[in-house]
Amino acid sequence: MGVVSIHQFPIPEGKSGQQAAEILQKRLETIGAVKTGTFCVECETYYAAPHINPNRAVNIIHNSEHPATGFALLDTGTCLMADSQFDMIMAKMAGIYIPKKAIKIESKGPRYEVQDFVIKVGSVSIGPSFRGILVEVEYTPCVIPLSCWDLMRELLQGFMGNSVQCPSQYLQGKMNEIYSPIDTVQQYMEHFNVFRRAPSGVR
Repeated sequence: MGVVSIHQFPIPEGKSGQQAAEILQKRLETIGAVKTGTFCVECETYYAAPHINPNRAVNIIHNSEHPATGFALLDTGTCLMADSQFDMIMAKMAGIYIPKKAIKIESKGPRYEVQDFVIKVGSVSIGPSFRGILVEVEYTPCVIPLSCWDLMRELLQGFMGNSVQCPSQYLQGKMNEIYSPIDTVQQYMEHFNVFRRAPSGVR
């Protein structure tokens, strides 16, 4: 695993989400990216039962890049890595944590490779409602964000334009640290929270 940076793609005026995703995919193919499959990152949120105080939330995140692992991101910011069957444990804790199906969110779409980069174009949805597009770029030979950010930004601007100027807010605080899969989960959660707070139809 290398360094990952995740960015929201602004939907062009008058375009649907599907049209915007197709625009991005064509741009990627123009720079020589080859489609290598699909990906999915999904998040289901559980809230503490009403009788538990203080009321806490746990976000269970699955990433198709790490199929044997589940991530539990607490509302305190702590992130735990667990077996992919962690959902079963949460189901058995029904009296303590209750899933909120209405706010299950996912980012899924095609996965591309070009040279040392892996690029994913994800359509984000909450239930049946489309919310926006996230672009994930991974530079595989490096594990320190500061060492490769300029190269990543150059690639991102090559197909996303100048909307990408700096790393995500989360990544900015980790630029000199060794990157791990938990950092990818934290970035997705940062974006998912923005999509959840935005009114439906605002992209």
